Amino acid sequence: MKTSELFDLLKQHEQKPLLFEYAPNLLVGANYHITEVKHLKIDSVDCGAGTDAWNETIIQLWESPEEIGKTDFMKTSKALGILDKVGQMKSYDLDAEVKFEYSNANFHTAQLFVTGFAIKNGSLLIKLDINPTDCKAKETCGVAAPAMESANECAPGGGCC
Repeated sequence: MKTSELFDLLKQHEQKPLLFEYAPNLLVGANYHITEVKHLKIDSVDCGAGTDAWNETIIQLWESPEEIGKTDFMKTSKALGILDKVGQMKSYDLDAEVKFEYSNANFHTAQLFVTGFAIKNGSLLIKLDINPTDCKAKETCGVAAPAMESANECAPGGGCC
């Protein structure tokens, strides 16, 4: 989801509580805070010597240990207010992919992609998921899609990895 698409979605549902599903049927606790917004410029080289560049918006969610047991989720309007304030300080690339950075005691820190949303029990539920790592130079490296068949296909000295 692009940053602009997230903002449009939030604006359409300003009065609803805002929930995040970080894994199937697992929600970020109601005690979450938006603690950081990162504007990242990625400038990369892949294992086939291909270059690429793009921007990302990373919104960090953190569960406050002082508010464990909280049941009222942040309103979408409050989240928008926080994100608008950030935008006044550091402008967004509205075409950038948006991700949410999150962890808890049972879930490692990860940057999660937005895979969809739903209106559930009067709340806006943002669905998040991981995006597995992948070889971006399969054709250059001779790696069969969708997955490598053996560990030797992308061996040192083989022109990739």
